[in-house]
Amino acid sequence: MQSYLLGQYEKSMPHSMSLREKLLLSRKCGFDYLEISVDETDEKLSRLDWGKEERHALRRAVEEAGQPVLSMCLSAHRKYPLGSSNPETAAQSLAISEKAVQFCAEIGIRQIQLAGYDVYYEPSTEETRERFAENLRKTVGYAEKYGVLLGFETMETPFMNTCAKAMRYVSEINSPYLQIYPDVGNLTNALGDPLADLADAHGHITAAHLKETLPGQFRDVPFGTGHTPYVPAIRMLREMGVGMFVLEFWYVDGADPERYVQEARAYIAEKFREADVR
Repeated sequence: MQSYLLGQYEKSMPHSMSLREKLLLSRKCGFDYLEISVDETDEKLSRLDWGKEERHALRRAVEEAGQPVLSMCLSAHRKYPLGSSNPETAAQSLAISEKAVQFCAEIGIRQIQLAGYDVYYEPSTEETRERFAENLRKTVGYAEKYGVLLGFETMETPFMNTCAKAMRYVSEINSPYLQIYPDVGNLTNALGDPLADLADAHGHITAAHLKETLPGQFRDVPFGTGHTPYVPAIRMLREMGVGMFVLEFWYVDGADPERYVQEARAYIAEKFREADVR
């Protein structure tokens, strides 16, 4: 029996595909689950306001496809950050947090990858960092109430680009529902070698993004052309008890969706074999 689950990032498939079609393709290509995206666009954010019929339709699509949705990449906080100096924006960020947790609880999603930004489109200051910490505590309270895990993504900005920086908040809040969901590619850009940083977060990593990066380039790097150390990172993470991984990549316009996804899946499957992770 395979000792881990490999999930697929929703944005690796065409935007024009329905969630049902994405679930079917993900299953066909050999992934174990789908990671749904709720980003800063109105279209993705509207998912959090779905009514009973729309949510039931998603649960029905999951059942029909035989492909669960086990995690959510919640990047909407980039536009509506927890640390915003605008009170209305900060209030929106908390509303997004609460609705995302409730959505996950209703759909059966186990964890949310939380963007590690205090702010993104405005300067980071002592005030934004303080407000981030205050609103983060409220967000964790929602997660505790509904039993949904939150895991910080290590980002491309200095505020939280390492597990060590994320651990500051994990330790301060000290809740089982706030942990770390690192992006190995981002860590590689921040540190060169991410292994020591991952090891320092032992016991607090719930899942990991596997993404290709190059120095200064954080997305749209074809697999095999970057510097992410997949094999040692996969081996270490699995030895630390991490059993959920998501292959993060973006669909390229004009590509055949099935072939594109299958090639990415085959690439990372070989890295798991090289790491002797079965």
